[in-house]
Amino acid sequence: MPTLDDVARLAGVSKSTASRALGRPALVAPETAVRVREVAERLGFVPNRAASALARGRTGVVAVVVPTLENAFFPPIVGGAQQRAADCGLQLTVVVNGLETDADVAALARLSAQVDGFLLTAPRGSDAQVAASCGYKPAVLIDRELPGVPSVVADTATAFATVARHFVERGHRHIALVGGTDRSWQNGRRMAAVRAVTEETSAVLTAFGPLPPTFGAGTRIAPAVATCGATAVIPYATALGLGIVFTLGARGIRIPDDMAVTIERPVAEALGFSAMPSIDVDGAQLGGTAMDVLRTHMTTDRAVPPPPPARLRLSVPVVLP
Repeated sequence: MPTLDDVARLAGVSKSTASRALGRPALVAPETAVRVREVAERLGFVPNRAASALARGRTGVVAVVVPTLENAFFPPIVGGAQQRAADCGLQLTVVVNGLETDADVAALARLSAQVDGFLLTAPRGSDAQVAASCGYKPAVLIDRELPGVPSVVADTATAFATVARHFVERGHRHIALVGGTDRSWQNGRRMAAVRAVTEETSAVLTAFGPLPPTFGAGTRIAPAVATCGATAVIPYATALGLGIVFTLGARGIRIPDDMAVTIERPVAEALGFSAMPSIDVDGAQLGGTAMDVLRTHMTTDRAVPPPPPARLRLSVPVVLP
């Protein structure tokens, strides 16, 4: 495999000049840049991107930080971010850290020496802890907003309100809302949105939680949901909804005839529940958009006053039967 030394020798320049000609051609004479590039192409030389990045004081690595691997919401976000990172020659590493404690923040600080930026996904810590986490390297928040920090959010609160209103219009006068962890910023927004709809329409709302967004938590809360008097259920996450559906079905409660439970469209269709509304977050779009924002944030000229940080809220499709 040809090396940079081979290119430099055949082009008649030093190794450092060959490196500049390939990586930063504006720093050498135009004829030198052309000659070095032609030699590199003839030899089939491929520059080492990682080494080039390190020479510029960068690692070429971005970390996407998620609070857990148990929630199926996060893998598509990681996938979307990874694809966009690959498109621009960056590597993505996945880190599990909820940023819930000062020790978590300290761990992120240590990691910051090894990466160029962070995608902090649904961090569970206080505003102060999250703000501190965003100060080590360029960072973009996913599904969390904080003043002065770029963020990309799926507008699930509006989607939850749309589903709640649909249920009320279909005659469901008592709705159960099964919430997620109390450290989730999105959980508070979703609960407030559904509560506003039920108050406006004089429907009854029974709220459960906080709960982890898992199948097991859904099975455990299902008996209480079954006896609360609600005829429609809006769970925080699909895994919770599946646990509820499984347990209610085992108790002889027909879904969706006796009780409607919202879950993601592919899951609902696989189970034959096409008559139920669904909320479908495009996780890949969320992760890819956040990666685009982070790239802009990473390449901003620090000598120029930065523009206001991006605060994007992506619409979330709601499929109504």
